[in-house]
Amino acid sequence: MPDGADGPGPRQVDRVGPFEALILYSFGAMLGLCGPVLLAFTFFADLDFLLGSVLCTVFCTPLGLALWFNAQFEREDNRRLDAVGIAVTAEVSSLTDWDDGESTGVAVGLRISGPGVQPFETTWKHSSHPALRVGLLLRAVVDPARSMFRLEL
Repeated sequence: MPDGADGPGPRQVDRVGPFEALILYSFGAMLGLCGPVLLAFTFFADLDFLLGSVLCTVFCTPLGLALWFNAQFEREDNRRLDAVGIAVTAEVSSLTDWDDGESTGVAVGLRISGPGVQPFETTWKHSSHPALRVGLLLRAVVDPARSMFRLEL
């Protein structure tokens, strides 16, 4: 599973529960429908807002669809990890401050290993938290067939 000649490194999957999924699907639907609804309202109400409604349709509808399908793919990955994932241990091996201009936090170096899984190392960017320290053991679930994992916090 390590990054290299065998392909891309392991992909982290964030847990998306029912509440988070409801929020993501709701925002996706609102973004996806606001442009067409505004466009229809412009025609039926005979308003002079055609350019704004067309621009809203062109920009918001693809964003809504992208958000909707991203939530769907995350939920599918979570269901797969729940069904066939192997419980493993993730050990914090390093902590490095990072700042990408928009957000700050720590880059957490993880060594993930367990029975039936080839050990691998990866980096997890997370907001600063006082409980994070080198040597901390976290629970994780790995799907070696699809090269993805999820940390259980």
